[in-house]
Amino acid sequence: MGEPLKPLRVGIVGAGKISGAYLATLTTLASVELTAVTDLDRGRAEAVAARHGGRIAVADSVADLVAREDVDAVLNLTVPAAHADVALQALRAGKHVYGEKPLAASREEADAVLAAARERGLRVGCAPDTVLGTGTQTARKAVDDGLIGRPVAATAFMTGAGHETWHPDPEFYYRPGGGPLLDMGPYYLSALVHLLGPVVRVTGASSRSRAERTIGSGPRAGHSFPVEVDTHITGTLEHAEGALSTLIMSFDIRAARLPRIEVHGTVASLSVPDPNTFDGAVELNRGDGWETLPVSAGYPDAGRGAALADLSEALSAGRPHRASAELAAHVLDVMLTLMDAAEQGRALPVTSSCERPAPVTR
Repeated sequence: MGEPLKPLRVGIVGAGKISGAYLATLTTLASVELTAVTDLDRGRAEAVAARHGGRIAVADSVADLVAREDVDAVLNLTVPAAHADVALQALRAGKHVYGEKPLAASREEADAVLAAARERGLRVGCAPDTVLGTGTQTARKAVDDGLIGRPVAATAFMTGAGHETWHPDPEFYYRPGGGPLLDMGPYYLSALVHLLGPVVRVTGASSRSRAERTIGSGPRAGHSFPVEVDTHITGTLEHAEGALSTLIMSFDIRAARLPRIEVHGTVASLSVPDPNTFDGAVELNRGDGWETLPVSAGYPDAGRGAALADLSEALSAGRPHRASAELAAHVLDVMLTLMDAAEQGRALPVTSSCERPAPVTR
């Protein structure tokens, strides 16, 4: 038996740039109710509350927010280095957690979060939930329905010049816990696990093009800061069922015409839309040109925070939620193992695994 059907009351920790995308979605969902917000900058939290007519309470701290009786789950939108600490505070207070990616900064932190959730019988979810939209899910259905035959290979490319070109406070992207792989890799790797299953072995190489970056927009434009992580990572991933994925994650490429994700099988190839978005055209090529497949799966018109609705419904139905911490922990392990493989110059096994989440069917 699941819990009675009722809105999941959510408190937000972190009112920075990404919170706007979540708020735009969550305020439209009947299965989710926003009740509280806190931020290190109280003014940002107050601005969120004001934009929503004062219906959201402003908590003085994380401790105050997780102690509130009107908070069932915590939406953790802090910087990556704080993800595990905030999640553990929430779990110890008896709250479910859904957080921005990555799940944690290390395997040990991720294990601690999973253990705390199991001990208390609580749910932990983690971004990205873009893979629950119609783009990745329609592509997954095509793979599962055998339209490409047996999957043989995939490519996943995220290339750009760096987030400092648009983000007004980009330093955390270039500190430990950041970089293109840990920042953008979760979108691509989560999609690859949905499409092809978990990863068992990786090889890789990495580099950084320069020691400093300069902020290009906002009130701090022109300010330079040090780069502490590699900014170009490439690797090969071996999936449990045998398919090989080639991955490039880079903040060092000015322009490119590479596809986002393609999956190649024994009878056809599949073009998958940007996994950083919820929708987009899925195209199939059997050797005689590309055809656009009709939308056949996924949450329609979804936005960031859709996984909280999935979590709320999963609690009511007593089923697993799809954007699970187990998937996020495996993705984190794949990324960290890839970075270890790049540093050591050899192939390494991925010791974790996970189940493919249930598809979003229609």
